[in-house]
Amino acid sequence: MAEKGFMIKDKDFGLLPVIPLRNTIVVPYTITPLLVGRSFSISAAEAALNLNSKIICVSQKIPTEYDEDPKAKNLFRYGTLCTILQYLRLPDGNMRLLVEGNERIKIERYYRTKNYLNAYFMIRKKTLNQNKIETEALLRSFKKVFQQYVNLNKTLPEETMLPLNETNNPEEFFYYTLANIGLDLKKKQSLFELDDLFESISKIYRIAVEEIQILKLENKIDGTVKTRLNKLQREYYLTEQLKAIHKELGVTKEEKTDLLEFQEKIKKANLSEEARKKAEGELKKFSRMSNFSPEYSVIHTYLTWILDLPWDDPELKEFGLKKAQKILDEDHYGLEKVKERILEYLAVVKLADKVKGQILCFVGPPGVGKTSLGKSIARAMDRKFVRLSLGGVRDEAEIRGHRRTYVGAMPGVIMQSMKKVGTRNPLIMMDEIDKMSHDFRGDPASALLEVLDPEQNDSFRDHYLDFEYDLSQVIFITTANTLNSIPQPLIDRMEVIELPGYTAFEKINIATQHLVPKVLSEHDLHGKINLKYQKTALEKIIKLYTREAGVRSLERQIAKILRKVVKKFVEGDTTKQVSIKAGDLEDYLGIPKHLYSEVNRIDSVGVVTGLAWTQFGGETLQIEVVKMKGSGKLKLTGQLGDVMQESAQAAFSYARLHASEYKIDEEFYKNCDLHIHLPEGAIPKDGPSAGVGLVTAIVSVLSGKKVKHNLAMTGEITLSGNVLPIGGLAEKLIAAKRAKIKHVIVPRKNEPNLTEIQDEIKKGLDIILVDKISEVLDFALK
Repeated sequence: MAEKGFMIKDKDFGLLPVIPLRNTIVVPYTITPLLVGRSFSISAAEAALNLNSKIICVSQKIPTEYDEDPKAKNLFRYGTLCTILQYLRLPDGNMRLLVEGNERIKIERYYRTKNYLNAYFMIRKKTLNQNKIETEALLRSFKKVFQQYVNLNKTLPEETMLPLNETNNPEEFFYYTLANIGLDLKKKQSLFELDDLFESISKIYRIAVEEIQILKLENKIDGTVKTRLNKLQREYYLTEQLKAIHKELGVTKEEKTDLLEFQEKIKKANLSEEARKKAEGELKKFSRMSNFSPEYSVIHTYLTWILDLPWDDPELKEFGLKKAQKILDEDHYGLEKVKERILEYLAVVKLADKVKGQILCFVGPPGVGKTSLGKSIARAMDRKFVRLSLGGVRDEAEIRGHRRTYVGAMPGVIMQSMKKVGTRNPLIMMDEIDKMSHDFRGDPASALLEVLDPEQNDSFRDHYLDFEYDLSQVIFITTANTLNSIPQPLIDRMEVIELPGYTAFEKINIATQHLVPKVLSEHDLHGKINLKYQKTALEKIIKLYTREAGVRSLERQIAKILRKVVKKFVEGDTTKQVSIKAGDLEDYLGIPKHLYSEVNRIDSVGVVTGLAWTQFGGETLQIEVVKMKGSGKLKLTGQLGDVMQESAQAAFSYARLHASEYKIDEEFYKNCDLHIHLPEGAIPKDGPSAGVGLVTAIVSVLSGKKVKHNLAMTGEITLSGNVLPIGGLAEKLIAAKRAKIKHVIVPRKNEPNLTEIQDEIKKGLDIILVDKISEVLDFALK
């Protein structure tokens, strides 16, 4: 019977099949799942199932040893009598069992059959020799301790305590805690083999207390030091794992290549001391990272930026003033005084080999050649040119860069430009600095103070790069349409050079010498079409189809005509020789787009031609005053600004004060109203320079004297009768000349400005200089 695996009862001994267990222990009062894979264990389980599902589970002495047929000497002498509750045969031949531990047994002798191991055993319950009170006290205390252990141990679920809270059996309590406490197999087996139950519970109690202290310490470490220390260890571990994966997949180690490349470049680069420290510090972090880390690309980009900046001092290139003069003349017609000032600047640069303290600011209307002048200067000095458009910039970070804590941070436009040109001495032109604004993100104009200050820009600090960079070898040139919106501290750092608008004569020469060849070249039509413009055609385009101080719109109109000519040529409607006449313009450009304000062509009462300045150049300004019955009210229309309305009030008061001098009824204000109107009503107007015109019109309408029709005037007035200087004189004289006005009244205090205005502008104009309003009225009124 024994050879067939039958259970026998010979006095106190039994005989049952044995399943050896690796690295686990089955104890009474517990249900344990087992995966049986060794053939002799499967045979033992099948033999047990053929009997009454009883089987012995005993652990191997060496838990990690895999032995297909373990020997009796490698098995412990104490095990557990179990009942197989469920079994499942798996497709791979293994068997899954669910066993319930019944009794602790001692194996007296192992007995081997052909296919599996049997054992003679004896049931050995643990004995409890302590009194009931002491045992109960120990159990209560142990429950509290074990509850704390379960709470701290993250591997045990909260439900672990449920069976302990429902039992008062000391033996069941011991076996359940033994199954769930985190001990190695040998320690568990030694506790399992103890016969004294009280001693067993006491020992596992002490072990649980020790484990609680260890778990508390681990949790403390996890919350503080471990978080910091393990981050690097974890990254290192994961990095090594990734490297191993890459090796298996045959992926190249790009991060290693990048690291070596960065090391070599940092070693060779002529970095400043601060930049080198930054680069080496970031390189150390980079060397410990995987290229899958989010920080990897951030540091990679930062190091790339540092190394892509120009660090070596460039070789100084000689340049001659004659060559510079030739380049300026080739690129720009006219602007003689501006060119002279630029040549003076270049002479200083050539002699001193430095540009400290020389920041130029070109101020003028759009299209007069401010940006192209910067390009010409760069070409004359043989320096690289880069243009920055600052119009609409409202964030300081656009200039200084964003700090690296922000996602997608980048250096500012200054450092981007330095990287782009690849040299430390480029010419950087900052366009439209008057168009910058500011908001809650900062003031970009204030950020430019450091860039444009020669005393500070040798240590410019970009927020992204966070180290000082020398900009002292850079030539900075700025452009603006007006100085009104530029902060005074910024103006103080620059030398302002004003570029006036072009006269019609200059525009014709620019069109002939520059614009027409340029347009032909841009359309690749040189030699294919011979296009000529008659002077009268260009004059008509300038007067009726453009409204500007510069030549941009003129260039567009010329290009538009060229496209229509090309179309006709392709269709066979014209020859290669084309001459554009004034009478042809409506066919090419349509009806005239701009009609300048008509000036009065006859002497009239209450009508005066004033002169105004706009960002697009000078304009004539018609001032009309009429007298009506009333009670001395002054009505103002034509969208006049506050300053111009105050000028009108001052002019009205002056007329009242000096009424007798011009044979005006001294009580006119009691029985008449005055209405002042400045066409065009849809266009806002402001400024003090219309003061003399307003006084002249008011005195004319009140005295009945006519105003000369071929006269224009400009100047600010005071109540005491003085005429104050005005701005934009060159543009105003151009407007007067364009309107075919012969006489222009100008404040005498503007006489120094007249010496700087081109003779071509003043030619044909009779400029009358005045100090007092009385001088204006004496000349203007007939």
